[in-house]
Amino acid sequence: MGKQKERVLYVLGRRPSLLLDFRMRHDSFFSIVLTALLLVTAAIPRAAGQQRDPLTLQRALEMADQRNLDLLAARQRRALTPARIQIAKQRPNPTLSFGASRDTPHQGLAFEQPLEFRFQRQRRIEQATEEGGLTELEIAALVWQVRCTTREAYYGVAQARAESALLAKMQGLAERLREIAKERFEAGAVAQVEVLRAEAEVAKAEAEVLLARQSEKVAFSQLNALLNQPAAATWELAGSLEDMLPPLALEAAVQRAYDLNPELKHLAQERKVEQSRLGVLKAERYPAPSVGFGADFNAPEEYRMGGRAQLSLVLPLFTRNQGEIAESLANQRVLESKTAATKRATAGAVERAYLRLMALEEQVQIYRQKLLPSVRHLETLAEESYRAGKSDILFVLDAQRNVHEVEHNYLSTLAAQQSAYSALEQAVGGPLE
Repeated sequence: MGKQKERVLYVLGRRPSLLLDFRMRHDSFFSIVLTALLLVTAAIPRAAGQQRDPLTLQRALEMADQRNLDLLAARQRRALTPARIQIAKQRPNPTLSFGASRDTPHQGLAFEQPLEFRFQRQRRIEQATEEGGLTELEIAALVWQVRCTTREAYYGVAQARAESALLAKMQGLAERLREIAKERFEAGAVAQVEVLRAEAEVAKAEAEVLLARQSEKVAFSQLNALLNQPAAATWELAGSLEDMLPPLALEAAVQRAYDLNPELKHLAQERKVEQSRLGVLKAERYPAPSVGFGADFNAPEEYRMGGRAQLSLVLPLFTRNQGEIAESLANQRVLESKTAATKRATAGAVERAYLRLMALEEQVQIYRQKLLPSVRHLETLAEESYRAGKSDILFVLDAQRNVHEVEHNYLSTLAAQQSAYSALEQAVGGPLE
């Protein structure tokens, strides 16, 4: 390899034009490589920025609607409705028969076509169409269920993140208290046991932070399962547990539930299906005729071929769908009663969810306006008092535990508030905004 390199350099040295051409070609090559590297380097931050885009609640709901596997499977059922309508449109097939016997005529050929009235076929198509409406309502109910579950999972991640941030904050307070204890111990103001207590609190806080990080992964896994994303994917959330909820009125929520509740809409569609079934049963009471024609062959001494025709009709003397019609009417009465009961139950569910949401909103305001400022101020005073030597470390630790407990309860109340809002939306059966 060294000799080849020396030979190349020798040739280039003997021929300056060749050396110039070599340098120009290599300069162009290096320019192309440098340009490509600059483009790639510029693209990397842009791609990273796209991955770090905060995930809003609306975007999460859209992703669940587009990618959730349960929804994708349920939407495949829509293909059943055109198939059922096509089945309802089918007409009866004709019958072609050929016979041979030793009697005369020896051979016979017959063609028979069952007929049906147009309104009978139309009633079947109407029933298939209404059954397709049931399928659409079932898909819409599943869409809404996935939406509510996704909302809860989104704020479940927000709660896990907030818990981790709170524990990290408490870890910082514990570390700061440990430094104060060390300073006072080095100054001879306290015994070493206070330093050991502070270090134990730091170790406890570190363990709680690690556990909270694992809880975050669990929450992300639940959200990613709904969004059909890898289980290990993480998101930067644009929302938080403190997201403001829109103002609500109980009467408007109840009325909206009457219009949007999936169970009420399903019962209303069931009544339409039963009414269309009743129409089919009544249409079938009219007997459909069958028309036939054909020819007989080979009747010696009489004829070689003779035509024939026939008209047959089933006489509805004993069975005219009386039992089926009575059953359909009874089903309609059952559905009416069930609708009334479901309507009342829906109103009760909306009222309970609404009152719980209002109670949680009041509780959140109490935490924000009274409890949180009070315990935070007390913790600050306790730390300053300990630094000044006016109290022992147990007083500070108790104040820090109070801060942790109150802020933890505050986060739990915020999560319960978001969950209550989701429960109210689920009881209504549609968005409240």
